[in-house]
Amino acid sequence: MHQRQLIVLIGLPGSGKSTVGRHLARRLGLPFRDSDHEIEQRIGCPIREFFAREGEAAFRDIEEQVIAELTGPGDGVLATGGGAVLRPANRQRLRDSAHVVYLRSPPEELYRRLRHDSQRPLLQVADPLQRLRTLYEERDPLYRETCHYVIETGRPSVSTLVNMVLMQLELAGAVPPRP
Repeated sequence: MHQRQLIVLIGLPGSGKSTVGRHLARRLGLPFRDSDHEIEQRIGCPIREFFAREGEAAFRDIEEQVIAELTGPGDGVLATGGGAVLRPANRQRLRDSAHVVYLRSPPEELYRRLRHDSQRPLLQVADPLQRLRTLYEERDPLYRETCHYVIETGRPSVSTLVNMVLMQLELAGAVPPRP
């Protein structure tokens, strides 16, 4: 019997979900999906533009549909948007259908990584570090409620982070041990 291998990465913007997810998928020989990328394909414009034009609620509706589809049957690695955990339906669906890994980064670390990034709609504010601190306070409990594993990202390399995630998943029996 095949044990389902759907691994979902959650965490704040800039915590490394897409980068770690891509490498993790390659290591496990699984397809990689990024919910934000899928949403942009669907709406036909950058999320930032849609957010500004249609508002957050409209964006979250589409995000919920996309997450429902991406957590359907099949194996893979899925990187979610930072706010995917805001809706209870998403938290429940992710937790029930996948091995959820929370890439946990302190706001100061995220700020160091993101301070030159103009693509993140939530950080286009006067004080991005304070915004990250607020997001962390609001979302950390939701990430913790949703996840099965917490990986403290700190400053290790991508390959070290991928190994940390793999080790957690192997210990839990979520993926077969590497030879």
